[in-house]
Amino acid sequence: MSFDAPWVLWLLPLALLPLWARPQRELSNAWLAMLPRDRASEALDVLLRIAAVGALAALVIGAAGPYRPEYAVQKVGKGAEIVLVLDRSRSMDQSFAGGRGAPPPGTNPTGPEALEYYSSRNASGSHDSKGKVARQLLSEFAAQRPEDRFGMVVFSTLPIRLLEFTQKPEVIQAAITAGNIGRGLADTDIGLALSSALSYFDDRPYTGSRILMLVSDGGDKIDVDVRERVAYLARKHRVAIYWFYIRSNLSPGLMADASEPPSNADTVPEYFLHRFFASLGTPYKAYEAENPEALQKAIDDVNRLENLPITYLDTVPRRDLSQAGYGIALACVLAVLGANLLEIKRWS
Repeated sequence: MSFDAPWVLWLLPLALLPLWARPQRELSNAWLAMLPRDRASEALDVLLRIAAVGALAALVIGAAGPYRPEYAVQKVGKGAEIVLVLDRSRSMDQSFAGGRGAPPPGTNPTGPEALEYYSSRNASGSHDSKGKVARQLLSEFAAQRPEDRFGMVVFSTLPIRLLEFTQKPEVIQAAITAGNIGRGLADTDIGLALSSALSYFDDRPYTGSRILMLVSDGGDKIDVDVRERVAYLARKHRVAIYWFYIRSNLSPGLMADASEPPSNADTVPEYFLHRFFASLGTPYKAYEAENPEALQKAIDDVNRLENLPITYLDTVPRRDLSQAGYGIALACVLAVLGANLLEIKRWS
């Protein structure tokens, strides 16, 4: 037990004052020498003095602010340590592949005019955006796994560590929902996002499954230095990578067709990133989702696969004990007050 104001405890010796209080003066017209010894009254007097001492001591201890500090308890459950890596680029504000029509004639399908066209179509309410659907499904996924510990990174040009590892459902849901505010940026850097997400496992003991869930609608060409760091961290921390690739209109997919030139394997970002993940030597699986139903099936698949035993530390929060001190003081005061009300008043 600890105290917020331990200096108040120096007042505890004052609680002994009732032990030295003088008894009530005897009646002037009575001769008590002839009366037998009243042991019941003597015992009651001792009890009331003890009650008074207890009231003062409990009041001083309560004023010192006693509390039980937080502490960690090791638990064993089924689940994993999961880092959600969510694309927050402007393209995630578009709808899934198909169903929206093509941009106006003469518009570059991959240029900013097309992005603006798709975003405006989505804003009209005709379709939910890929980002909104992904967050809704991830929210349901997290709600089904109460024993997992979740961290979260959102990224566009730079990664943002939105949530450190936690098991508190309300905090996890709030972090997932927070990304629905505003519109995303045009550029993305998946390499920096992966490096930031994998660093979540630094200096953490390996207690069970570790998962990185990347939710993005595009790939990226990662420079050599970042690739080496990502590969090193993924192998060092033994992290399984799941890529939920949300296809947009005109998206190339993750695998090149036989009709495509071999050079596309290195020039198309999606092909490049898929091959990079497969070469890491850690568990990796990619899911292509062209609609919300396909994304739901992919998330359900991960939910089934990653359900192994895990050892984790659960933090028991601090507990305030001052109210208990005040309660004991009140009980003692009421006992003394009740005895005083029942006392027969002296007469002359």
